[in-house]
This record gives sequence, C-alpha cells and structure tokens, in this order.
Amino acid sequence: MPKKKKIYKKKGKVIKDLTRKIFKILNEDSNKAFNYKQIASKIAISDTDGRNQIIKKLHELAATNKIVEVEKGKYKINADRKYHIGTMDLTSNGNGYFICDDFEDDIFVPSVNINKALQDDIVRVYVYNKRKTSKLEADVVEIIERARQEFVGTLQMSKNFGFVLPDNSKMYADIFVSKGKLNGADNGDKVVAKITDWPENSKNPFGKITQILGKPGDHDTEIHSILLEYGLPYEFPKEVEEDAEKLTIAITNEEVAKRRDMRNDLTFTIDPKDAKDFDDALSFTVLENGNYEIGIHIADVSHYVQPKTILDDEAYDRATSVYLVDRVVPMLPEMLSNGVCSLRPNEEKLTFSAVFEMNEKAQILNQWFGRTVTYSDKRFAYEEAQAIIESKTNVVPVEVSLSGSAYTVDENISNAILKLDELAKKMRSKRMKSGAISFDKVEVKFHLDENANPVGVFFKEGKDANKLIEEFMLLANRKVAEFIGKAKGGKPSNKTFIYRVHDEPDIEKLASLQNIVSKFGYKIDTQTRETTSQSLNELLKEVQGKGEANMVETLAIRSMSKAVYTTQNIGHYGLAFEYYSHFTSPIRRYPDVMTHRLLQHYLDGGTSPKVEAYEERCKHSSKMEELAAKAERESIKYMQVKYMQDHKDVEFEGVVSGVTEWGIYVEIIANKCEGMVRIRDIKDDYYIFDEKQYAVVGQATQAVIQLGDEVVVKVKHTDLERKHLDFDLISH
Repeated sequence: MPKKKKIYKKKGKVIKDLTRKIFKILNEDSNKAFNYKQIASKIAISDTDGRNQIIKKLHELAATNKIVEVEKGKYKINADRKYHIGTMDLTSNGNGYFICDDFEDDIFVPSVNINKALQDDIVRVYVYNKRKTSKLEADVVEIIERARQEFVGTLQMSKNFGFVLPDNSKMYADIFVSKGKLNGADNGDKVVAKITDWPENSKNPFGKITQILGKPGDHDTEIHSILLEYGLPYEFPKEVEEDAEKLTIAITNEEVAKRRDMRNDLTFTIDPKDAKDFDDALSFTVLENGNYEIGIHIADVSHYVQPKTILDDEAYDRATSVYLVDRVVPMLPEMLSNGVCSLRPNEEKLTFSAVFEMNEKAQILNQWFGRTVTYSDKRFAYEEAQAIIESKTNVVPVEVSLSGSAYTVDENISNAILKLDELAKKMRSKRMKSGAISFDKVEVKFHLDENANPVGVFFKEGKDANKLIEEFMLLANRKVAEFIGKAKGGKPSNKTFIYRVHDEPDIEKLASLQNIVSKFGYKIDTQTRETTSQSLNELLKEVQGKGEANMVETLAIRSMSKAVYTTQNIGHYGLAFEYYSHFTSPIRRYPDVMTHRLLQHYLDGGTSPKVEAYEERCKHSSKMEELAAKAERESIKYMQVKYMQDHKDVEFEGVVSGVTEWGIYVEIIANKCEGMVRIRDIKDDYYIFDEKQYAVVGQATQAVIQLGDEVVVKVKHTDLERKHLDFDLISH
C-alpha cells in the first residue's frame, strides 16, 4: 500500500499511455528525429514534471533499443528492428499470440511482453528470435487500436472502491472502479464496466460502471451478460423501431406490375414448428412438357430496408440474428422479421425468386431470377412434411400436427412434397459424389418451462424434410452466385459480388485429427482432395450413433477452415461448389440483403460497383457471425450447467472428450453436457498426463484413461457464472 501513496503524491499527473504516444509520433514520420520538447508539444504537455516523464521514457526506450538516439537528445524509431502490425489473440493463462499476414504462423507473446494489450487489439510489435532457438517471439510496443472498452463482470467491493472481475477468461486484469464511478452498483452485482484509463504504473485498468445487469445466476442477467460480452444488442433503439413502423406495407397494383406474378402457383413453407419468421417458400408446377418448374421464393427484405436509412444501418451493425437457447435476437425489428417480410400462409408477399425448370434427373434446363409477388397456400412444420414423406400419403397424424389434430393435405401439395423430396435426394447424391462433406451434426435442444428453466434435453436431427429444404436453398445460393460470377465460356466475370467461401482444410489440423481418430480405430486418407472428402464422409458415417460421435464430429469440424463472406471467390470446399453465395435468408443475414441488392443491380443492367466497400462489409459480417456463434454456444453451455444443477445425485455414462495436464473432460452421452474431472480428484491412483497417448496414466497401477474411453461420472460442482461443470469420476 505505501507504494501506491508514493505514486499518487506526485507534483503532476502521470501521463497515460506515454509509450504508445511516443511510438505514434515517431512512427508517423519515421525519417524525422524528435527531441523531448517536440514530443511534449505534440501531446500538449507543458509542465516540467510532464516533460521529465517524457525524458525518462525516451531514455528507457533507447536503453532497450526500441528507439535510437541519432544525435544528442534527438530520437527516431529503430529501423533495424523488425516491427509489424497485427492483432492479439490472448490465452486464458495470460500469454498471447500475435496474428499478422506477414507471417505464416502466429507468434508467441509471453505475458511479460503483452504491455497491456487485450484480446483482438490492433498492435505494433517487435519480432525477435528467442535465445538459443530459432523460434520467433514478439514484444508489444504500441497499442494502435483497442478492440473493445467495455467488459461484463462481477463487482467486488472494498470500503472505498471496487474491482470488476471480468467474465471473459481472456481478460487478465480486473478493472478498478472508484467509489464515485459505481453508478449505483452494489457488491456482487453483474455489471458492464468501461475502461477509461490505464495508468503506466498500474497493473489494473481504471473504469466506470455503465450498466447494472442484475444478480449473478439470475436467468435474464446471465443471458444479457452473454450478449453484452460479445458486443451483441438485446433490444432495438427506439428510433429504429419507429423507422420500421413508418414503412408502407400495402402491396399496390403499381408494385405488382413491376414483378412476376406467381400468386397462382402452388406455394408452401416448411420450417421448424416454433419458427416465427418464414423467409423462404417453395412453389411447384408440373409443366406441359412433363418437366417441373420449381420456385425458391425469398422474402424481399431489400424492398423494405433501403440503403442509408436508420433501419439499414442497424441491420448492418447487427449483421445477423442471434439464436440463443431461450430466445432469438433478430437482425430486423419484429414488425419486419415476423410480420411484413415473413411468408405466412394465406398472405400475399413481395419476394425475390430463383425459378428453375428441372427434369426427372434433377437437371436444370432453364433458370430465371427476379422480383416476384407470391401467395403461400400452406405452412408445414418439418415434422408434418416428414410424416408425408415417410408415409407417402397426404395424411398428417395427430402426433406431429401443428393444429393438434390429424388432418389430410390437398393431394397436389402432398404430391409436390414427395416429388421435391425425390429431386432433392438426386441433387444431394450428385453433390456428395462431387466431394461435398456431410456434416449432419446433432443439435442439442432443451425443453423449457414457463420460467425458461431446462426440464429436459433432446437432440435435433436433420431428416428428409430438412434435407429437402436444404438442397433447394443450396441450389438457389449456388445458381445465383454462378449467374453473377461466371462470364460466357465459364470464366470469372470479375463483377463485384458477395460470396460465401470455404477454403481447403489445413493439412496439419487433418494430421492431428487422424492422430486422434486412430485411437478409436478410424482412418482418414488425406492424399488428395477427393480422398480427403470421401474418407471424412466415411468417418462421419461410421461414428453415427456411437458414444464418441459428437466428439469426433466436433473435432472434424474444427479441422476445417472457417467459411467466410468475401468478394474474392475461391469456391466452397465443404459443399464442393465452385461458386456459392448466400441469397436465401435476408431476414436474418445481412450478406443476403447485399446479395439481393447486387443481383437486382445487375438485372437492371448496372455496372460493377467498387469492391472495397463491399469487402469491408463482408469482413464485418463474418466477424459478427463468429461472435453470434460464440454467444449461441455460451448460451447452450449455460443451459447445460443449469440443467445439471438438478441432477447432482445422478450417475451418467460419458466419453472422455479431452485430456489435459490438469484433468480430463467428459461428455455425457445422454445429453452432450461436458465437464471436467480434475486429476487431483481421481482417487484410485496418482495420475500423470501423457501428451502422446492423449491420456492420463496411473503411476502405481499403470491404469490408462484416454480420449474416447467410456466412463461413469457424477456432478461434483456447477458454476453458472463460469458456465463450468466439475465431475467426480465414479468408474473407468
């Protein structure tokens, strides 16, 4: 404590971020040398104490060779040192990695060299060879741009100040909050704290509380915390809602005249039974020549959401809807997403359509793209359509009926569903033969009571009805991308467009996957693109229904590259498509809105717009999609921990899904909940981690517990705030 007093008894104020400010000045004009007076002038320091701090800091930086004294009292950036700009990726143990396009691999940054950089900050680093080895390490010399200033955490109070302990494991420093900046928060509250300052001499940033979320463990508090942790909103600003309410929603004769009128075509939707927004519909017509005309109709969001409006700005900022366990946080206000843009039954709607003439072999003979007006004759849940496909009749049984009672469907509609199912299976078969990979991963879902408490767990599997919709949506996305992206003769058109791309998998990650799955007796062949796809499909088929299925599928997905949005087309590896875009979900994905706008622009004969602005929007959309996916996973983990709180006395069979030096991770087979058995809690022996075997080994008995082993566990401890489960190992 005496040290703190000494720091704050200074004549002048400590200059915050002084190192960063000096580097910024020297970097801006790296050919010019600066003395302490010029630097003081640039950062508006005129007092003696402040100038002394600058002189001292310049000497420190020169002593560590980060800057050079080119003549007495004049300094320049050290051009001989290797400086690079990139982003920080921190680990939960306080170290980090520097990510930069200049290097093939990420560069390790030890915690002593982090220099107050935080996760995803844009930083300038000095890269050097670690002593006695050829490995590179980095030293952060300047924080160019903070990725975020606000953090969710729990307030811990002392008498006259508090600390906010961040939820995020990658945020290594608690945030100091003085008594005057608590904003009414009490000890133990879950809050949002904004960093306002980080003095050079403090290991903790200083901040203020901007929002009180509630008490930890409270359901809404935790869900809002998850959203805010990833910078995702949970309500619309008032002006956005008002902007949506002002929209003209009546479908006028004048508007219909501009479109292809498809209201008389047999049209229906197939969606999850709890869906509120229906953004796609299928139409089906048997043509005189015996072929089929199939329309894929998508809500015409771009008609209502115009560029340079409050509504469009908000949709772009969000970039995606977020699907949490107990709620959807939509990209568009409900008036649009569940109302005017939702293709509800027995309502006329403005749509954007891809229409195909197809023969019995599912070959495309003709195609048409454009704006339409449609009328949905019927709404089906997946389960209802599945019942028609399985029974090959027009009867929907009571068990799956949305209405709660059995009913018969118009034969024209049931025949359309059966024919579309046939065609979808042919398209899927072709796709798989071309090298597509079938990731039909089981989704964990929860039965919730009226207070959003989980009372049961079930698994959602994609059946034929799901795959029917999937294949026709894939078809529309692919054909729209080809229509714009391909010129005559099959060459790229070079028109600016939004692509959904998926690069080939990383060879090292595939080798690591092979290493792990070999423990279960599986093999993958990575010699060629074709053998890789084929053997991955065989692996995914073989593990179906087995205890290790979820773990192997998860590891296989992690070995893949991430799919992203970009204007630079490289194809989609996982789907085996040369051209692929996102056209079919503009209610919940902003890239689809951009795709609709660009498609209409080209249909109207427009020239290719500049690519830079669209590439920037693609990067933003990819980033927001990733954050939404993380929030969704966090909400599932939260609900799993909440569910397991009520099952503390139950023994569960599980599979060892991960092994580390501090413990083994176990995934429960019955509900996919994952928790940890700490090594110190395994009582039958003293176990040591064996990295090569992906195992822990008992030193007295030589007993081995390794990846994939079936075990029995019981809940030891649940931590809702950290979303973490601790298990006791009952048997192995």
